[in-house]
Amino acid sequence: MKWPSSFYEWKSGKGCPACVGGRPDETDDGIRFYAGEVVDAYLRRTDIQRGLTVAIWRGRHVVEPTDLTEVETTGYWRELRLVSAAIDEVMRPVKMNYSLLGNSVPHLHAHIVPRYADDPRPGWPLPFPDPEPPSMPQVRLDEDVAALRASIARQGRQV
Repeated sequence: MKWPSSFYEWKSGKGCPACVGGRPDETDDGIRFYAGEVVDAYLRRTDIQRGLTVAIWRGRHVVEPTDLTEVETTGYWRELRLVSAAIDEVMRPVKMNYSLLGNSVPHLHAHIVPRYADDPRPGWPLPFPDPEPPSMPQVRLDEDVAALRASIARQGRQV
């Protein structure tokens, strides 16, 4: 197997879906509950794990954390911490996992995965189902987004 040619184009910044898409309030994958200076955080619509969030770097196009300047690094991790604190406050997981992958879309983003007491695989990475599971119930999604936004607001930042 080879990396698709689109991967190399996106990695260079040409047509990168994260850059081209702008900063929408909603995507096919999630609803934004945090719009920071350099991070947008989206609660995933799929019912994989409650609170599963993707936090996307919204500065210039970068692929790896090592592509950031010192100032950008500080801003990125500060806002990632803020998002994670909101997830922790609202969802009350036992543990949080952070994955910086970018194998599908080579643009800096973190998958924040809360882990719970009834976890299907404690001590190991969460097994992501294939094919994707159904969407989470809309009522629960809306309630969770509202609760996460309220937590962010309590921390002094509003969407």
